[in-house]
Amino acid sequence: MADKIGVFICTGYGIAEALDVPALLELATGDCGAAYCRTIDTCQGADLETIAADIAREELDGAVIAGISGRRYDDGPLPPDVVVENVALREFIVWSQPPGEEDTQMLAADLIRMHVAKVGKMACPEPFRPEEELDRTLLVVGGGVTGLTAALAAARTGYQVRLVEKSEDLGGWLARQHRSIPTGPPYRDLEDTGIAKLMADVLEHPRITVHTSTVTSHISGAPGLFDVTLRAEGGTGPEEVCRVGAMVQATGWRPVDPRPDLSYGQVPDVILNTEFEDMVAGGGPLQRPSDGQPVTSVAFIQCGGSRDPAHHSYCSSICCLNSLKQALYVREVSDEAKAYIFYEFIRTPGQYEEFYRRVQEDPGVFLTRGEVTDVAPAAGRLAVSVKDTMLGEQVQVQVDLVVLAAGMAPNAADGEAIRAFSDAKLAAECAETDTQRAEATARAEHLAHHEGTEILNLDYRQGPDLPSLEYGFPDSHFICFPYESRRTGIYPAGCVRAPMDGRGSRADAAGAALKAIQCVEMTARGEAVHPRAGDRSYPDFFLQRCTQCKRCTEECPFGVLNEDEKGTPLLQATRCRRCGVCLGACPERIVSFKDYSVEILSSMIKAVEVPDEFEEKPRLLALMCENDALPALELATQHRLQLNPYVRIVPVRCLGSVNVEWVNQAVSRGFDGVLLMGCTHGDDYQCHFIKGSELAEQRGENIKEKLDKMAMENERVEIHQVQIRDYERLPAIFDAFAETIEEIGMNPFKGM
Repeated sequence: MADKIGVFICTGYGIAEALDVPALLELATGDCGAAYCRTIDTCQGADLETIAADIAREELDGAVIAGISGRRYDDGPLPPDVVVENVALREFIVWSQPPGEEDTQMLAADLIRMHVAKVGKMACPEPFRPEEELDRTLLVVGGGVTGLTAALAAARTGYQVRLVEKSEDLGGWLARQHRSIPTGPPYRDLEDTGIAKLMADVLEHPRITVHTSTVTSHISGAPGLFDVTLRAEGGTGPEEVCRVGAMVQATGWRPVDPRPDLSYGQVPDVILNTEFEDMVAGGGPLQRPSDGQPVTSVAFIQCGGSRDPAHHSYCSSICCLNSLKQALYVREVSDEAKAYIFYEFIRTPGQYEEFYRRVQEDPGVFLTRGEVTDVAPAAGRLAVSVKDTMLGEQVQVQVDLVVLAAGMAPNAADGEAIRAFSDAKLAAECAETDTQRAEATARAEHLAHHEGTEILNLDYRQGPDLPSLEYGFPDSHFICFPYESRRTGIYPAGCVRAPMDGRGSRADAAGAALKAIQCVEMTARGEAVHPRAGDRSYPDFFLQRCTQCKRCTEECPFGVLNEDEKGTPLLQATRCRRCGVCLGACPERIVSFKDYSVEILSSMIKAVEVPDEFEEKPRLLALMCENDALPALELATQHRLQLNPYVRIVPVRCLGSVNVEWVNQAVSRGFDGVLLMGCTHGDDYQCHFIKGSELAEQRGENIKEKLDKMAMENERVEIHQVQIRDYERLPAIFDAFAETIEEIGMNPFKGM
């Protein structure tokens, strides 16, 4: 903890005109007990160098710089072994409060008190240094276009790579394609897939070790320390154990079964688009599977297994392009060959629209919008019936072959089993009684290891694969961190992450490879990778007080904690993303970081000077997530929106890190109300730590129980979801909360 603290108060940025700076200096050296205090003109550029010199001369181990937000400048000149906190007087005083008023001065004084108290409890984080040497080798699981590209990109950057492919051959689906859709201007002519050269480059590269007919039967450890057990597909032969630093999962996709009303599996001449590709790639003449007769007309039915809420509701993005490409295959048979494409919507993103136009120009390709209602044998051919066409008529065509555009499902673990597991975990978290919690927890533990469907076979307490979304695609922060998964150091790429074409898969592979490289390098420096990039702190568990309640191991969004046989958490430090959800979950408060803990934030809450009820100056505490809520508040100040002077801001790493004890202390200290403000969660937006704000809302029931026990109104605590663009809402939220507190009255604990 910092014992000798210096306070540096800027007089620039309009601060000296808005505040009584000498009074703040007196407060810092008096009530706050700072060992050194002075004013500076600014807290940027040369003035930062002056601060650094003062810190060294005075032998300070902590510093509070009261000027502008720490988000607005580079603290490079400041010594890394000194705890430094910034007080945003410009943003939260000059830009958002009336100058020279009593409430404005009181707010500034509280900001100084809070941050001096915080620094006094903090220590500089020390990077995590495991006893074992960290490994920088990358593991790529999957040998299709995505895996091959990721392996080659990493190897060319200088990293050793192990490439594991389940089948005998490399290349995946792209190796089975006859031609590729055009990937560059003018987007008219079909192209070679390029997969043969890519495979050759990988096989010839000296830094890439290729394992075919191989699976990952077990993966334990954490970034930099993953121990991977490889075994031959089918379980024959000896196992091989290797260590890697990070992984790219490029396990690809599989076709979705089509709707049952389209006769697939019942009529042999109704096939999937993937099967049609195999027919053409074989090199022989197009022949009907039923009787070997030549194919001169083909009906392509779009969304054969997709965009049906009762079957498979999402669009796979490239099915339309594949049908356009395969229609040109048909036209290559002869000038008389015909291709019919029936669709509800044609989707050709971006410049692929040019390819769509090129196919439209072909006189032998007929495209029409309509709903296919029946596919049935008719006089040795197939009759395709279509209604609601653009002509407004019922249409029927007779063709030799029907090709269904099957959607893409990820080659990940069984999505249904993972969803059931997630539902059981959520039921355990939301259980109202101990019996319900125990039953749901037991069910979750049973479902965690979905026997026979595992892909990576991770040795994680929360299950052997990446947590997935509704359709089996790995969960991540889909807005800010699309390459990441909820398992630190494991990066899904290509069609296992989202439906995409070969060009998209190559770009995705390069991105995932770079993220894996970033992971091993930052892990080697003892830093978090994302979203708190560069953070050297990591959690410490005071296990002597642990009650094995398992809340931390269940609620951690990233599977950081395993358990021993008694349920005691086992920290895998390099998996940690420093969100602090474990800190918020722990009822015994045994989890802490050197620069973030229950005690540290409690000191800030206790440092606020709470007026007695007769002064009629309420005090409202706002615990604000540093990812969206706090930046939104700073945006509000940049727009010079006025903020309620009675609100005291305490930044938190994530709303999921909020411990109920902070609310309890605030109310006990006389705060009249507490606002909890974190990221929006749901289908259209997401908490930066995936589940943090959602968990905070679930814990709101615990807060209500605390208030009930204290005979306090539940309205004294509000939870708000805030996106960074919601800055205009914040002043109104503060003011409305202040009005609510005025209606229910001041906190009766004031002055006690």
